[in-house]
Amino acid sequence: MEINRPEVLAEVTEAFDRYEKALVRNDVATLDNLFWRDPRVLRYGPAENCYGFEKIAGFRAARSPLNLERTVVRKVITTFGADFATANVEFLRPPATAIGRQSQVWVKMPDGWKIVAAHVSYLQT
Repeated sequence: MEINRPEVLAEVTEAFDRYEKALVRNDVATLDNLFWRDPRVLRYGPAENCYGFEKIAGFRAARSPLNLERTVVRKVITTFGADFATANVEFLRPPATAIGRQSQVWVKMPDGWKIVAAHVSYLQT
C-alpha cells in the first residue's frame, strides 16, 4: 500500500479545502455533497452526535450561519492507497481560546471523495 501518493494526496487536499471553504461560508449544499449519503455515516460534534446523512444534513440546516470563521493552525492529511484517507486539523475560532480539533475519514466513492466519519471537539484549557 502506498501512503501519500502525490496525486491522491492532491485530490483529498482539494476536497478538504472545498469542505473548509464551505464550512466558514455556511455553504450547506457543498457540505452535504461532501458527506456520504448513507445511514452509516456519522458526525460527532462538540454538543451533538449525528448518525446517518439525514441527521447530519438536519444539523447543518438548523445551525446558525453566524460566527463560523476559524483559522486552521495545523492540518495533517494522510492517504492510504487510492481510496482511503484521514484529515485532521487543529483550529481556533476567536474569540474563544480553546483549541478545536476535527478528524475526518474520507473514502473515494464512485461520485468522488466523501466524508464517512467526522469528529469535532475542543481541548479544554
